[in-house]
Amino acid sequence: MSQNKYLAELLIRYPRLAACENSVYQTYQMLLDSFANQHKLLVAGNGGSCADAEHLVGELMKGFCLPRLLDEQQKQKLISIDDEIGKTLGKKLQGALPTLALTNHNALNTAYLNDVDGLYIYAQQVYGYGQVGDVFLGISTSGNSKNILNAAVTAKAKQLKVIGLTGENGGRLKDYCDVCICVPETETFKVQELHLPVYHCLALMLEEKFFGK
Repeated sequence: MSQNKYLAELLIRYPRLAACENSVYQTYQMLLDSFANQHKLLVAGNGGSCADAEHLVGELMKGFCLPRLLDEQQKQKLISIDDEIGKTLGKKLQGALPTLALTNHNALNTAYLNDVDGLYIYAQQVYGYGQVGDVFLGISTSGNSKNILNAAVTAKAKQLKVIGLTGENGGRLKDYCDVCICVPETETFKVQELHLPVYHCLALMLEEKFFGK
């Protein structure tokens, strides 16, 4: 199944997302280019969008709908270090697209909250982790979450590509984005209900490209 087929299926299942077709495909192309050049994706959000950030990591860092088996060369490298452990690792490890949620680092995040300012926790991580060629994905239903805006500005200054996943008007976040996917809803829970099929579609497209036969 081609990557375009997944996007076509998304629009059949969620016709309202037709308005986002170009931005979803542009996001796919941006992530494809980044991953293909050995770069990574940094993701952040708040509340339900925090959960979405972590959800997306789960779909990209391990098998989603494909097994993502290691090739023989990768298996042999593991075996060359330790025969027994290497054989087991060769069976258990899966292909991964390096994606990091900026939401789970409790010691760092609480230290920064206590010592500096909680609104800059994500920006600090983008500053520390971000490299030219990486991508920052900010998820904000309003597009106006201050900590996401701070992270987006930092990402642009570090020469990362910036993607927004927002509600209908994009808020201030769209001003800092290379691509902004603005789903056609304004009420928070309704925006979130459309975010999930969008990032599932992206995960399917990327998985097919990197791990399909």
